[in-house]
Amino acid sequence: MIYIYMICIYIYNTNASYHECFLTRVLVRFSERMLRIHVSFPSGSGETLSLPEHSKVGDLKLLAQKTFRQGFLKLVSADGRVLTNLTDSLQTAGVQDGEHLTAVVQQTKLAASTKAFALWCRGGSRMLTWGDPNFGGDCSTVQDQLQKVQQVEATGAAFAAILADGSVVTWGDPLLGGDCSAVQDQLRDVQQIQATNGAFAAVLGDGSVVAWGSPSRGGDCSAVQGQLRNVQQVQGTNFGAFAAILANGSIVTWGDPDDGGDCSAVQDQLRNVRQIQATDGAFAAILGDGSVVAWGDPD
Repeated sequence: MIYIYMICIYIYNTNASYHECFLTRVLVRFSERMLRIHVSFPSGSGETLSLPEHSKVGDLKLLAQKTFRQGFLKLVSADGRVLTNLTDSLQTAGVQDGEHLTAVVQQTKLAASTKAFALWCRGGSRMLTWGDPNFGGDCSTVQDQLQKVQQVEATGAAFAAILADGSVVTWGDPLLGGDCSAVQDQLRDVQQIQATNGAFAAVLGDGSVVAWGSPSRGGDCSAVQGQLRNVQQVQGTNFGAFAAILANGSIVTWGDPDDGGDCSAVQDQLRNVRQIQATDGAFAAILGDGSVVAWGDPD
């Protein structure tokens, strides 16, 4: 009341036409109904938050983050709806006075190229990137597409994200995997992505593989495409080769032959392969009998 009285005195001594409008806005603000929304965690702990009824979902989420000191929260309504559109008003989102919402802490994940980082939450709708824009440090051109991200991988200068619908979004250096437009139509039902320093390889739900990026670094698997059936796992050396384990335990490789892209010298030994790991320029495979076969750069 003291503040309103002072404003009235000020209006009386100044231009009324402008300041009456200002006072009207102040009084409306003072009289705006507040919503009380109870936000709790699955454990049962929580608090009742208050904010103006014309607030947006983003305002509620920010207040919850500050109140609970959690940077990444997902708000879920009593009927199971996730409040994802931050620009929606609370009314549009169906949030009423006395509403009970559940807050779920989202685990953050981090991926890195040579000179940039990407921070994300599984199933989240926002990607935070920083670092050299030429190395994937700026995802603003595809930010709107990055919805319900499941996995992110990086080459030396680009990122690739798998979305919940199995599609892929890329950004960064187009020559090193940041542009997947040439194979976009093939990137459906993607299950996993692996990377070398300059290329990506995606395993699809039917067990086939799609590769893109620098051809000399594993971005072209056309020479072995017919062999890439029922793929179970893919690994990549940093310098530019991929190796795929098939369902029958055999291995198919492609990319730089000096850095693991050619396993012909040990092909007869690569039977019943259970797991593969990679260094910068070589692979090692564990076989079913516990022995190991290696190939690639001997150094």
